[in-house]
Order: sequence, then structure tokens, then C-alpha cells
Amino acid sequence: MLLAVDTSTTQVGLALYNENEVIAEMTWTSKQHHTSQLASALSDLMKRCNVTMDKVEVLGVAIGPGSFTSLRVGLSLVKGIAFARNIPVVGIPTLDVIASAQPLDKKPLISVLQAGRTRLAFGLYQSDKKQWQAQGKIRSGSVDELLSQIEESTIIAGELTSEQRKKISKHKKALLASPANCVKRPAVLAELAWARFQKNDVDDVATLAPIYLHVAGTPIQ
Repeated sequence: MLLAVDTSTTQVGLALYNENEVIAEMTWTSKQHHTSQLASALSDLMKRCNVTMDKVEVLGVAIGPGSFTSLRVGLSLVKGIAFARNIPVVGIPTLDVIASAQPLDKKPLISVLQAGRTRLAFGLYQSDKKQWQAQGKIRSGSVDELLSQIEESTIIAGELTSEQRKKISKHKKALLASPANCVKRPAVLAELAWARFQKNDVDDVATLAPIYLHVAGTPIQ
């Protein structure tokens, strides 16, 4: 069984997953209460499913980009469990989680997240008929900077405010995904992490680090 944890932004997510089913999934908005809410939410989820941590054989965690503090909360919890129980961890870029939830299409996709101070983190994806593949580096900037990257009909999916969605909808070549398809689903994170685990492609728990944002408009290394 795999436990997935996503605290990249204000939207927090947990999921329990195995090879055949999503056992449980929960998301909620936690503005500045990740630290106080995460452990209790996880405990409640496990109790509801009558699952103990002994059943968890691998951990999946969203590694950002996102909020500096939020990312550290999730990664700290996951690393603590991994070290205590000697189980592997798979880190998944958060923009990959959003992209993977979108139907495959010939059009390019831009996956976006809130990055604070009216900025967005965004990355370009192309479909190879099997999955969305990231193209180039993640960038950060305003909605206007994101729109300036669009030269052809492009799908945009991810965390956006109502005002940002209204502005994007006015761009002739921007195709907004529905709000339901823009949620960072922890079950999708779990599937991505499980696929890597099956290939024995896991991360070094000690060195796994979040993807942090830097100066607006510049690539994220």
C-alpha cells in the first residue's frame, strides 16, 4: 500500500492507494494550518479505513513548487515516517500531478500553481500519446507573463483564482480546464508514485528536497 501526501499549497491532500484501487482520498483547504492539521487528518483517514501504518510499504510526496513552509511540513512528515519505518519515498513534482489528471490531447498543456504575491508557477507539457511529458524548466510569473508564452491553442489547468480564470478566458488561444480537473488530486500523485515504485525508482530520503520558487519570471532549477 502507498500513502500519498501533498502539502504544496493551501490545498492539502492525502490518499491511500494500492495496485488495484484508491482506498481513500481527501483534500481540504488549509491556509496556514498545515502543521496543526496534517497529522490529525492522516490519523483520522487511517482510522476510517481501518488501516495501520504497518500496511504502508511506500510513501509518495508532492515536492513542489509551492509554498516554502507548506512543502516543508509535508516532506518532514513523510521523511519522519520513512526513517522510523525504513520504507522508501517517491517524490513527484506537483505540476506533474495536475498535468497527469488531464485528458491526453494533441494541444500543449500548461500546468499552473499559485506561488504567492499574485505569482504563478507554471510548466509546459506535451502528450506522447501515453502521458503528459514536461517540456523545459518550470517558470514563475504573473498571469500576463504566463499568457505571453502562448502562441498556439493551449490547455491551461491548475490552481487559479476567479480573477485569473476570467483574464485567461479572454485570451483567444487559452483553453481553460474545468475547475474539477484543476484540483491537485492526491490519488493521481499516488498513481505516479506507485508507477515509479514498481520500477524500483525511489528517492534518497535523506537528500530529497522540495522545488522552491526563486525570482519571478526566471526558470526554477
